[in-house]
Amino acid sequence: MSTRENNLYIGIILEGAKIRTALIDSTGNVLLEQTDPTSQRKTEELTSQLIELIQTFKQRAPQYGQLVAAGVGVPGLINLKTHKIEVLPNLPQISTTTLCDDIMQATGMQVIFDNDANLGAYGEWQCGVAQGYQNVIYVTIGTGIGSGIILDGQMWRGTTGFAGELGHTTINVDGIECACGNIGCLETVASGPNIVRRMQQRLYRDRTSSLTRFFMPRDREMTHEDIVQAAISGDELAQVVFERTGHYLGIALGGLINLLNPEMVIFGGSIMAVGNILLKPIIAETKQRAFGPCFDNCQIVAAQLGPLSGVIGAAILARDSFK
Repeated sequence: MSTRENNLYIGIILEGAKIRTALIDSTGNVLLEQTDPTSQRKTEELTSQLIELIQTFKQRAPQYGQLVAAGVGVPGLINLKTHKIEVLPNLPQISTTTLCDDIMQATGMQVIFDNDANLGAYGEWQCGVAQGYQNVIYVTIGTGIGSGIILDGQMWRGTTGFAGELGHTTINVDGIECACGNIGCLETVASGPNIVRRMQQRLYRDRTSSLTRFFMPRDREMTHEDIVQAAISGDELAQVVFERTGHYLGIALGGLINLLNPEMVIFGGSIMAVGNILLKPIIAETKQRAFGPCFDNCQIVAAQLGPLSGVIGAAILARDSFK
């Protein structure tokens, strides 16, 4: 008979163009991890890919312990009453689907679905920097921008599970159209693809950056990971782009801190590999925007679990949902 100590859980996070999967023990330790490109063309292909990933990790699990359940996070609105994916702004071709029942039936496993930012928040709250805190906001920045909210020691999902869509806060009413159909959302200036777009615009005016190589014949397009690495390596133009990105994020965060008065705000997701180059301007702009007492009583930090916050959160939520 298994004990809680050797129970295992699969965590999966759909990160737009890629899927991150990990095998996690009951205390949040990562035993196995892999990243794969996302099958984005059809819902059926994505469903098959998720089933295959779970089956693969299911086969590998026995050498570590007993596999109990899996958690899957997606970057959009999941109706927790119907388990239906209502909206995926950055993957519209797989919206309005019910993946959960299909995957459970095919794998014979207990599977829980949730928003990716909710799972990032849960991971940091249970196993990361937010342990012991009661009022926490987790913001993930990657292909899109989302947030998970913990209030009074409880995950706050709203009426139907749609709470936390910080990326679709309007920042500029005269801005560009967002993937969601709105104008001037935070995502249009601070998400990974839009950081790339803004960088490309700057490169037309300033060719001093190391990233000008992307104007030459090439095998691939520029990615936000390229800009992150350039900024870390000292590229001044890339650093300026992240400083401006921090300005936009700080505008949104100032209002959120005034609204919810959290103890801690955590920034995670693939963009946060850039670290303080982005975090410092976020903090500086937030200080200008939020009420002084609200700001002074809120820590603004980077995720302790790094890019694994979500997969760990997915696994640990599965642990706590299927005891």
